[in-house]
Amino acid sequence: PSKYRESKMDTTQIQQGVDLVQAFPWLTLVAVIVPLLILARRDVFPNWGFLILAGVPCLLALLTAFQPDLIAFVLIVDIALIVIPFLDLFTLAKSSHFRAQREHLGVASLSKELDVSFVVHNDGTTSKRVAIRDDVPESFEAIPNLFADTIPPETGMSFNYTLRANERGEFPLNCIYVQVTSALRMFKRVIRVPCRTIINVFPDLQQVSHYTLLARSNRLNALGVRRIRRVGQDNEFERLRDYSRDDHYRTVDWRATARHSKLIVRDFQSNQNQRVIFLVDCGRMMTNHSEGHTYLDHAFNAMLMLSHVALTQGDSVGLICFSDRIHKFIPPGSGKKHLNRLLHASFDEFPEMVESRYDEAFQYLARRSNRRALVILITNVIDEVNSQQIQSYMQSASTRHLPISVLLRDHEMFNAANQRNDIFKSAAAAEILNWRHQVINSLEQQGIRALDVYPEDLTAPLVNQYLEIKARHLL
Repeated sequence: PSKYRESKMDTTQIQQGVDLVQAFPWLTLVAVIVPLLILARRDVFPNWGFLILAGVPCLLALLTAFQPDLIAFVLIVDIALIVIPFLDLFTLAKSSHFRAQREHLGVASLSKELDVSFVVHNDGTTSKRVAIRDDVPESFEAIPNLFADTIPPETGMSFNYTLRANERGEFPLNCIYVQVTSALRMFKRVIRVPCRTIINVFPDLQQVSHYTLLARSNRLNALGVRRIRRVGQDNEFERLRDYSRDDHYRTVDWRATARHSKLIVRDFQSNQNQRVIFLVDCGRMMTNHSEGHTYLDHAFNAMLMLSHVALTQGDSVGLICFSDRIHKFIPPGSGKKHLNRLLHASFDEFPEMVESRYDEAFQYLARRSNRRALVILITNVIDEVNSQQIQSYMQSASTRHLPISVLLRDHEMFNAANQRNDIFKSAAAAEILNWRHQVINSLEQQGIRALDVYPEDLTAPLVNQYLEIKARHLL
């Protein structure tokens, strides 16, 4: 009888506990969620094994609805199911078990691929199943972006991927994310393995090397760069090269031709030590995008390409970046090393949502450059206020310098003008384009060269303009 009373008392206590849980169900919810939140602060999260295990008590609870006598058994099982995940937590790898090293070039070109490799070392005593992801900036693309493997104990494993940068600037890669799972796969931990490196993303550098390669093989027409015949001749001999169809017969070197059994022509150097100064707008009109990049990105790509060509010709190149203030000024300089100065001045410049002050830019130019130069303004214009400023200041600059106004086209505006579904929208866009055409005609009537091109097509026309000016000795 005493044993019966004790078992009945135990059953009564269990029933009271069950009644308490039923009366306050939120207590169960808190008892489950709070430990998970504490674990989450330590980068430990439940895995699919934990979710499967958590479904077992739910099924057993439904069973007690039909068999109330199984309450004691269900509670014992529930306690066991709590202990098992708790023990599985101790099988998770610690952050001290991993270290990493990353290797890549410190310089990348905008929209060009960069090879990156890193090594993750497992300093633990057991093999670790891992999923690895590098600390790639949001504006980058990594292919592949996730690696899954098993790293043996006291071993390092190498991983390689390709990185594509879609934004200029300085970007740190601070760590490598290593995700490990517990022995029963109930929990996973995300470990941040320190591994800091920095990538400086510059405007497109590969176009410069591509230009140099085509120039050596006399195939610049592949880039859209025309070969322009010089008016008159420059006197200083530069080099001998193979004849091409555009060469004048008077430049043929007959002695070299006889010696090599093929037509050889002489190249003469253009007038050197002339100046090219870029005025690059960094205001709100350059925030528009074309082919995934801002207008300013395309402007810097073209600027660096023409700078390389001008420096190769022996000219000096300067740069003024401005918006509502002067951002940077690089005095005109020559030599191959000067291209690096232009690169470092432009790679971390971004367009700002402010109104550009053309007066500030041209006044700054007048104070800093007294010598005649080829002044290239790269901007965008869609309203009369800015257009009047551009016409006024470009005309005043033409008394001392040779100005070129580069106005970048807007794809959306031209596409809207060609729409037939929305007549009113098409008419409004056509009116703006007609006004824009009048602005360009007005500039040309004042003797100011003007380029009206899409941002991604700017490089070749700009280089052609420079080569034509050099060939006609307009500077």
